[in-house]
Amino acid sequence: MTLVNGTLRIEAAPGRLLVRLDRPHVRNAIDAAMVADLHEVCADLERDPRVLVLTGAPGVFAAGADLRELRERGREDALAGINSGLFDRVARLPLPTIAAVDGPALGGGAELAYACDFRLATPRARFGNPETGLGIMAAAGACWRLRELVGEPLAKEVLLAGRVLSAAEAAEVRLVNELVPEEDLLDAAARWADRILTGAPLALRLTKLALAAPPGAHPRFDDVAQAVLFETDEKRQRMTAFLNRPKRSDR
Repeated sequence: MTLVNGTLRIEAAPGRLLVRLDRPHVRNAIDAAMVADLHEVCADLERDPRVLVLTGAPGVFAAGADLRELRERGREDALAGINSGLFDRVARLPLPTIAAVDGPALGGGAELAYACDFRLATPRARFGNPETGLGIMAAAGACWRLRELVGEPLAKEVLLAGRVLSAAEAAEVRLVNELVPEEDLLDAAARWADRILTGAPLALRLTKLALAAPPGAHPRFDDVAQAVLFETDEKRQRMTAFLNRPKRSDR
């Protein structure tokens, strides 16, 4: 069953939520209504943690923020962090997130993909941040997330020199985790979600928190998180099942 939620189409499956950006008439440009709808999705996933698969329409992920709205925004709108607040919330969701990208992911669309834990793409995907050409900057995460993802030299090419990365280039630098044919994109996302969901939910959550923790938090954060996991029934059950698995004879 598909639920239409304003600017999104949402499909629930065991352990995951598939969210399709749905403003095809403007190439899925991210407007205030879509931001509000995505906040609702985040609130749902914070209450009931599941893997998020975020995708667009065939041939386009999101071609940026809605320029008609963006042109009218002023200083107070920027300080409110309309898009950056949403993308940070996506990045902090309890369980891993997957961006399934077919076609352009530009400007705010690229920043939304950068905020996800994994990015799968088709050969026609493209990633770029043309904001300086519009008199603004990529202020919703690209200036630091992209640097962390691909390194400073390449991030500068994208952010300062307007380089747009092809799907193959993005895969070569591991910005894209897997490159798949257009017709296989959602199947690949489902396969990644299945692989993620073989992990224990609390172990996944605490590992994601550890990855996001500042350097000064380690190793103490990891010790405390591991102490919590050591006391869970799931840890005992999973380790017992592993130890009791049938032995394979060498042939």
